[in-house]
Amino acid sequence: MKFLTDLGITVKNEDLLMEALTHSSYANEHSNTKYYERLEFLGDAVLQLASSDYFYKKYDLSEGEMSKVRASYVCENALFEYSNAIGLTPNIRVGNGTEKTPSIVADCFESVLAVIYLEHGFSVAKKYVLGIIAPYVEKGVRFITDYKSYLQEMVQPERTNIEYTVIHEEGPQNDKVFTVEVIIDGIRYGVGSGKSKKQAEQNAAKNAIEKIA
Repeated sequence: MKFLTDLGITVKNEDLLMEALTHSSYANEHSNTKYYERLEFLGDAVLQLASSDYFYKKYDLSEGEMSKVRASYVCENALFEYSNAIGLTPNIRVGNGTEKTPSIVADCFESVLAVIYLEHGFSVAKKYVLGIIAPYVEKGVRFITDYKSYLQEMVQPERTNIEYTVIHEEGPQNDKVFTVEVIIDGIRYGVGSGKSKKQAEQNAAKNAIEKIA
């Protein structure tokens, strides 16, 4: 696949690679099909170590500064951007009616990284992922990790009042989806949904930022 070969990577275990690119919704529709959950767990650890090593050796930053900068480049939004840029996203398999959300795409990015690690070792996995991330760092591109804080910064000079309110809940108790609206000075600026109230608030803030921008 081009998102691997273009960066000098070949994977012999094609079954494992397809597992890394498969969401549970697809596996549920196709018997005896594995999905990426376990690989994502491993890939996340590889990504954290590779990026931590990079920022530690390349920049003279405090622990807090390194944590903040690293978070910007390994967050869901960043991994979604990388996946689209290298052409990984079209290869993801999801079930009928399931969208390739930033969360799913980010999970697959980490899962593919796990496959590279298992087949080639940490040094190759690190070289692969930093080959993707480093250009963004060097260009000064930053990714938003906390939409609520960013929205607050955008409107703070005007001393505006921001409120988040749950307007809808659906689904069983253990699998609820919350919908939240964000109100700025009495006007609804954004709406967002998520598996938790916190996630829904972040998505509502993101929606508001897009409208304001």
